[in-house]
Amino acid sequence: MAVSWEESVAFSINTIYLLFSAYLVFVMQLGFAMLCAGSVRAKNAMNILLTNVVDAVVGSISYYLFGFAFAFGTGSGSNPFIGTHFFALHDVPDGKYDYNFFLYQWAFAIAVAGITSGSIAERTQFSAYLIFSFFLSGFVYPVVAHWVWSSSGWLSASSGDLLLGSGAIDFAGSGVVHLVGGIAGLWGAIIEGPRVGRFDAFGKPVLMKGHNATLVVLGTFLLWFGWFGFNPGSFDEILVPYPTTTDQGHWTAIGRTAVTTTLAGSMSGIVTLFGRRLLIGHWDALDVCNGVLGGFVAITSGCSVVEPWAAIICGFVAAWVLIGLNVLALKLHFDDPLEAAQLHGGCGAWGLIFTGLFAKEEFIIQVYDSGKDGVSRSSGLLLGGGWGLLGVQVLELVVIVCWVSVTMGPLFYALHKLKLLRISSDEEVAGLDISSHGGYAYNNQDEEERPRRYTDYMQMKN
Repeated sequence: MAVSWEESVAFSINTIYLLFSAYLVFVMQLGFAMLCAGSVRAKNAMNILLTNVVDAVVGSISYYLFGFAFAFGTGSGSNPFIGTHFFALHDVPDGKYDYNFFLYQWAFAIAVAGITSGSIAERTQFSAYLIFSFFLSGFVYPVVAHWVWSSSGWLSASSGDLLLGSGAIDFAGSGVVHLVGGIAGLWGAIIEGPRVGRFDAFGKPVLMKGHNATLVVLGTFLLWFGWFGFNPGSFDEILVPYPTTTDQGHWTAIGRTAVTTTLAGSMSGIVTLFGRRLLIGHWDALDVCNGVLGGFVAITSGCSVVEPWAAIICGFVAAWVLIGLNVLALKLHFDDPLEAAQLHGGCGAWGLIFTGLFAKEEFIIQVYDSGKDGVSRSSGLLLGGGWGLLGVQVLELVVIVCWVSVTMGPLFYALHKLKLLRISSDEEVAGLDISSHGGYAYNNQDEEERPRRYTDYMQMKN
């Protein structure tokens, strides 16, 4: 049957909206690259920039070949655990999924690997990045995405058979994206161990600050910009009117989602600013940047289903989660140059719990049922919705931690045993740029760093 002119216009607008959102999420890859580069020492800047490029290009191939199929593949063999169709985009478009949807989901997949790369920065062999990036974006992450975001997933809030009457509400991926990346990075950092010199002979931490605050701030604002595609873009369609109103639809909820995202990140940044001031005695711009990102990570789960005032609470708690985990990490001699495990893992976990406490039923029905009349949904515990939604949120948290642990943990351990994971102490002291990439990221760096050229380094080794 021919599509009407009105339907064609609606399809076109929705496609443009989703593609633009995909472009915004892809800009986050640049944000990650700048944030990571500024957060490491100058002698490792080229290495971390290259790993961010590798996350994108390797993730593109693995997600095209396998990842999208595992995440959203449907068909006669579909099941609640893993997708079984659309390998290498075979049969796409199929009436449900189009190329624009693939591109949007691909941008999410490569972000996960970028999170993990930060946790193991400054001491990891480049070949290890190639291996874990392919595996993480092509298999580990897509399976979790299938559970939560596919209509056939066992945790999905869009499923015809809702777990505990609600399904897990992880709208843009506090758990699916950030917790997955954070837990993977946690295992990588634990198995590799701290950087050389990070803790002295008495176990006290030695400060290893990043070399460029400008890049950190630039990366933070690029990530903030990209988050407006990450969270609001997860609606997929903008032209969806709500039948119970005359002037509201997804366009209204999208605007609200952008507001809650901004408020949570801003509140977390403010609390981090004053919280760190009390702890260390000065105003630290880099800590505030991570605080802002922690608020964004936390609100990502419930951004579309909570009131703006609840987003303030989300950001407030997220800041203290991040501060507390960073203190704990030092006590446990855990070394994560980007604080990625604490930020994405810890704040991602809080985001799932927060949604189970503050999700509003009216908004849940708008987002997942297009505002239909006569629909009942479990909502946040503190809004009178009972324990159902919170229970599913906690269950999602637990199964993600377990799944990533039993997949990425053994992978990192195998790489470690095969001596493919960590570089030697001599290479680490010299810096990955000169020992693995033939030179430094900055032309003037040879004034302070030795050896000056790759050939000098090789002669010094011999």
